[in-house]
Amino acid sequence: MTPVTVSRGNSPIILGLPHAGTYVPPDIGANLNANGTALADTDWHIDRLYADLLPDATTVRAKFHRYVIDANRDPDGASLYPGQNTTALVPLTNFGGQDIWNTPPTDADIAGRRTAFHAPYHAAIRAEITRVRDLHGHAILFDCHSIRSRISYLFDGTLPDFNIGTDQGKTCAPRIERAVHEICRNAQGFSTVLNGRFKGGWTTRHYGRPNQNVHAIQLELAQSTYLATQSAPWAYDETKAARLRPHLAHILSTLATLVPIAGAPQ
Repeated sequence: MTPVTVSRGNSPIILGLPHAGTYVPPDIGANLNANGTALADTDWHIDRLYADLLPDATTVRAKFHRYVIDANRDPDGASLYPGQNTTALVPLTNFGGQDIWNTPPTDADIAGRRTAFHAPYHAAIRAEITRVRDLHGHAILFDCHSIRSRISYLFDGTLPDFNIGTDQGKTCAPRIERAVHEICRNAQGFSTVLNGRFKGGWTTRHYGRPNQNVHAIQLELAQSTYLATQSAPWAYDETKAARLRPHLAHILSTLATLVPIAGAPQ
């Protein structure tokens, strides 16, 4: 199984989809318990939600599930949010803090998965960033995520609908952050926060180098914005999605027209 699929476009925008995949190799799946085999922490239907919103965007999609290895975590295992509940490079618990393994992975298992799954995904991201930057002089990596709006183990209360992450403005030019934030704030009937609980994952933080003309921004969507229910069977809600997708299209089309080259007015 090829661990990553790439659909190449010629716009400056690269869509990263690290958590849309549901593939679990049989030998790994055999070690998951009932909590694990439920795959509840998938970014359900996020690829469908973004499909064709910007036809000339490049898409890099991990096919494997985050329980195999999380493509949005530091390969060295460092925590994204020290001191806060989160999940690891290879999660031992689900987002509810429940164990997901009958037989947890060993260090050797994790090393093997890093080579077989994590590394190819990021090799594809790097290759597309280089290609797109060569075409346009800059590249914008837009990392696409979603999560249940209420998870007490990870955060208090109800998550806003749009959760924008730029690691406090470090990962992209100010005009990119402003443009996304403004569109989200003006989206009627939706709530938004900038650098709240989710400030951008490892992908955003690792690749966002504005001074090198590589910009990265993460959008974590509350799944209540486009799913019928935030529990199995995780059904896609066409009516909700039709209300949300124009705002996402507005974001992507706006970013595609920006020219955030290092040294240019921002």
